[in-house]
Amino acid sequence: MKLFQSMRMALKSILSNKVRAFLTMLGIIIGVSSVIILVSVGQGTTSQITEQLNGLGTNQLTVNITGRGATTSLTYEEALALGEIDGVDGVAPIISGNVTAKNKTENVSVSVEGITPSYETVKDYHVQEGRFLLDIDTEYRQKVALIGTGTAEDLFGTDDPVGEKVQLNGISYKIVGLLASKGSSLSGSNDDKILIPISTAERQLQSKGVRSITITTTSADTVESVKTELENQLGVKFKNADNAFTVFDAQEMLDTVNSTTDTLTMALAGIAGISLLVGGIGIMNIMIVSVNERTREIGIRKAIGAKRFDILSQFMIEAIVLSGFGGLLGVGIGVGGSWAAGKYSPLNVSIAWDMVILSFIFSLLIGVIFGMMPANKASRLQPIQALRTD
Repeated sequence: MKLFQSMRMALKSILSNKVRAFLTMLGIIIGVSSVIILVSVGQGTTSQITEQLNGLGTNQLTVNITGRGATTSLTYEEALALGEIDGVDGVAPIISGNVTAKNKTENVSVSVEGITPSYETVKDYHVQEGRFLLDIDTEYRQKVALIGTGTAEDLFGTDDPVGEKVQLNGISYKIVGLLASKGSSLSGSNDDKILIPISTAERQLQSKGVRSITITTTSADTVESVKTELENQLGVKFKNADNAFTVFDAQEMLDTVNSTTDTLTMALAGIAGISLLVGGIGIMNIMIVSVNERTREIGIRKAIGAKRFDILSQFMIEAIVLSGFGGLLGVGIGVGGSWAAGKYSPLNVSIAWDMVILSFIFSLLIGVIFGMMPANKASRLQPIQALRTD
């Protein structure tokens, strides 16, 4: 019997039992669509985190002083001295805290950072209107401030905030610049903040010493050497304090996050892939039932000259069609579900087309593997024994 005849008979058998065929394919459909959606969400999340970490700069280091008390902090001068390390391009010491910001009609709780002019280049913050902070502001403890777009909107609405006054915990500051929008990062919104001179912030926030320093290196190649020297110098400074500081390397964090998210994505895909195996078992069970139901038919066909290959190919084609069509439906649902998740939810989704193709191919293999046993059983039936079956 020719191959296309086997295909016609297989399709006819499937169409004669539509509900059973659909229920058989359901495991494959769920498995394929689940793998595609989970991997797409995983890749999208990885891409989002990678983009945010890259935004920090792969040649950037952040020093955080984690100990308590004045003895486990750096003075402003000690923080600036870290810029003398070979390979360091810029140093931005930061003092941070939270205050209540008020104008004539509104008040909000906002993050305040005491900074130096180097913050502009090291942290890549710029003003869209007005000016940035100057060395003279730090030297004379000027009560001037830069305001983020989010805080400006909360306090002033659509009005221009530059030149206006804002009170921080009751102390009046003049707004000299409106920061360009930076959006959000891993630490939250970058637009809901106010920046003031670091010398003014020491008094405003009653903070003794610097506890956070952002450092840029001359290139990504010098990050490791600078990090090592930073740890050595800080280790000497805080030799009597345990866990007094951390040096955060954006590139190292990026590698760790990528490795972790890839592992989690593959684990989720593996869990979803179990339903593919369950679907394969369902195909095998239904094919065994189909063989038992059609034993007399097989006997008649073999009696009039059908070869073992003809019987084998018919049942194999049925299994492959079931798994293949189920795979196509799963691909459609998976791609559609991924698109919908990216459009109508806060999730960042990136459709993994390689996983789409791999899932479909795997669904076909499921049909071949789990259809082999019942197809082989059917092809081995003896005509006389088959014809005796009721």
